Parts: sequence; structure tokens; C-alpha cells
Amino acid sequence: MHRRRDRRQAGEGQAGCLVGLIILLVAIFVAYKVIPVKVRMSELRQTVVDEAKSAGSHNDERIMKQILLKAEETKLPVTEENVTINRNSNAISVDVDYTVPIVFPGYTYVWHQHHHAENPIF
Repeated sequence: MHRRRDRRQAGEGQAGCLVGLIILLVAIFVAYKVIPVKVRMSELRQTVVDEAKSAGSHNDERIMKQILLKAEETKLPVTEENVTINRNSNAISVDVDYTVPIVFPGYTYVWHQHHHAENPIF
């Protein structure tokens, strides 16, 4: 009896392995470009939340200064025009709206971010 060999057993399915390896490398490259930006955005978001919580002891100018300082430290493109602080007698809301370009070979992804924090003032 003659046994028929399956092509996959003969090692001829290497194209699938190559495609999988290329997809893995692209995913690693995208993560390499995106994860540091995401971490920096999270740091800025935390500053926005912290400043909104301390609104009872910080005036609007100090809150603006702290947010812009953190944006400069994290190298995020945030200016005074991107920050909105609304305060009334018993609450504050802080909004930061900006975009971060992430450059890939042949393509630039523009990542829009909006951080919002709202807290009562004690």
C-alpha cells in the first residue's frame, strides 16, 4: 500500500509561518510606537484629575500651569488653548482636548484625546 503524504507534513506550509511572523513584527512595531504615547497620555490625564480634586486650594492659573507643565514634561502638544477650566461656586470641570500625531512609515495616525475631570469644590 502506498501512503499519501500531507503537504503540511512535508514542510511545504512555510508561507503561513512567514505571514504569521510578518503580522507579529508589524504588531510589535505598532506597540512600540503607540504604548509610550498612551503612557504619556495617562500621566497627563492623572494630572488633570488630581488638579480638579485640589480645586479648593488651587486657583485656575495654578491648575493651568500644572497641566501645561505636565504636558511639557511628557512632550504632549497641549497649549493654553487646549485647556478649559470652568468653575462655579461648588464645582469645577477641567477639559483638555488635543491630538497627537503618531508617525508610521508612509502613514501618520492622528490620535485625538479628550480628558475630562469634574469635582465638587470643598
